[in-house]
Amino acid sequence: MTPYSHPDVLVSAERLAGRRHDDSLRIVEVGMSPENCAGHIPGAVFWHTFTDLLNPNFSQKFDSAAMAALLSRSGITPETTVIAYGSEPGTGAWIFWLLTLMGHRHVRVLNGGYRYWVKTGHPVADQFSTPEPTTYPIAALVADLQDPERRIAYADIRTHFQQPDRLKMAPVFLDVRTEREYTGKQYLIKPPEGDERAGHIPGAVHLDHLLTMNEDGTFKPFDELKSLLIGKDVTPDRLVVPYCAVGARSAYMWFVLKHLLGYPTVRNYDGSWNEWSRLPEASVESFS
Repeated sequence: MTPYSHPDVLVSAERLAGRRHDDSLRIVEVGMSPENCAGHIPGAVFWHTFTDLLNPNFSQKFDSAAMAALLSRSGITPETTVIAYGSEPGTGAWIFWLLTLMGHRHVRVLNGGYRYWVKTGHPVADQFSTPEPTTYPIAALVADLQDPERRIAYADIRTHFQQPDRLKMAPVFLDVRTEREYTGKQYLIKPPEGDERAGHIPGAVHLDHLLTMNEDGTFKPFDELKSLLIGKDVTPDRLVVPYCAVGARSAYMWFVLKHLLGYPTVRNYDGSWNEWSRLPEASVESFS
């Protein structure tokens, strides 16, 4: 079995269980409501998807002051290793992408998240942790929003459609939403209403991000992941641009491609459908 390209970015439930009381670690659970789950990993702090990580318009919150305040509230310093997981499968990989983009380099993803933690019989707490706050310096968080290793903006994508020869390599757009979202039957988390446009970026390849996971929430093995992506003509020699609804699931796919499979050129379009569908000049394909 071929090992992942960068296995050090993952933490197993077994390893975390043995280091839960390590002061150099902070476990972070991300979700839409702290009441959604019946239990939590002991010692975990809670980050709210919408109030802590997204702006009111559902764009990513690239605000150094807000992130520093969140990290401080969570008892995290620039030297703390964050172990991320979510109430939804794959959320930890989004946090990896976001924190490393913002400048916090010590981040690991809990393989399998909460689902696998419970399945393997590890202890569960009914309350989140409230650690002693730190003072995380804002100056330590410098978001490189032009980082070609992590992110692509709408302006660069528009350049591709208007002047295809401007980019060094033609991108493959990878839509990682559900089939209903991709085909245009659903807009974000509901049916399209009014002037909202549902569908996908013209020419985009579809692969639901959940297909890269085992039933227990862990990542599929390297060889299965590679076959899955190559079967969609998403090959390492291409610029791969994953997108979803608000940039979280696509950040997960960025993580899979970049860190598990070792693809050299992957850029998350975090504006995703939330941005694309609202721009009148952006073309849309739909099968609905």
